[in-house]
Parts: sequence; structure tokens; C-alpha cells
Amino acid sequence: MAFRFLAVPGHRLVNFPQALPDDERLEPELPPVHEAVERALTGAEFRDMRARDRLRTLLQGDRPPLLGAPETGFGPSAVFAQPPQDLPALLRLADELENLARREAGERALVWKCGDCGARYAVPVALVRQVSIRCERCGTPVELSATRSLGEESLIDPFLGAVNHSRRELAAFFREAMARGWPVLVAEDKRVPRTQPSA
Repeated sequence: MAFRFLAVPGHRLVNFPQALPDDERLEPELPPVHEAVERALTGAEFRDMRARDRLRTLLQGDRPPLLGAPETGFGPSAVFAQPPQDLPALLRLADELENLARREAGERALVWKCGDCGARYAVPVALVRQVSIRCERCGTPVELSATRSLGEESLIDPFLGAVNHSRRELAAFFREAMARGWPVLVAEDKRVPRTQPSA
């Protein structure tokens, strides 16, 4: 199930099938990996309920959502959190998401690229020494010097990187929406085929 979070001022809410206004809207910048948002919420709670369960209940429960869709291809929106009563709970969720991202950040590495073929090399920061190696692909010497690196990256799989990015973006989005006093809405992307849960 793919979710889309957004926030609009309370006085701009409309009922489905109308679309929510896009001229006054706040959205997190999430990676285009549909499962990343759902996975980002794994282990996080909102008002004594798992955040993912709350999303499913809001969007697929007995009472269907009634608010306008973010855009074509999305189902109606539901209110995930409403200021001021949900402010403390949403701020706790934002803290929890940032803590999960920090805990799962993984080891850091410096990255280099071969000047001829573009092959990438990563070395954990703790193991970096100034050496020259031959590229595995083309044989060109690659200087593994800290001053010549392309920068620092996390030594985690790309999907976990997208998950942690989603956690940080959602945390910042939740805080900003509450600071503005706007309700946080969630909608389901109907363009993404629903996957069956694994047994």
C-alpha cells in the first residue's frame, strides 16, 4: 500500500471527489520508492497504536475517508492528525522517526570513483589510509586519499537509505504542519497495485 502525506489549511479542506488545493499545500519530499514510507513507519507509534495500523484503519477501515484527493489517481484523504489535540502525539512520532533513522544509519564510508571507467569504491571511514589501487575494471590507478574522495556515504543498502530519508522527511513535515496549525492528511495511491501480505 502506498501512502501520500500532505497538509493544507483547515479552511481549504474539500470533500471527495473534489481535489485538495495545490496552491497552499505542504508535503514531505519522499523518495519514489513506494514501500519506503510504510517501512519508515515500522516500529513507530501514534497515540498508543502502531502508525502503520492507524494508516490502514483510516484508509481501509469501516468508515471510508471523505476528504478530497491530493490529485488524480489517489483515493480520498483522511485526517491523520489534527492540531491542537494531536500536537503532542505527532511531535513524539517525529522524535521517534528521527531516533529510528539515527539508530539504523549504519557505518559511514568515504567514496571514490575511477577517473576512466567510473567504477565506485567505498572504504569505511575508520579504515581509510592513503593508498593507490588498480581499478578492478580497467586497471587505472585510483588514489584512495581522503582529500580526493567524492564525499561520505552510508554503508547500508539503498532501500534502507530511502527508508531513513523518509523518516527524516516525515519528521520535519509533521513538525512544520503542526507549527502552521494545519491538519495532516493521508491518501492511498490507487495507481500502485496492492501487494498481498506475505505469510
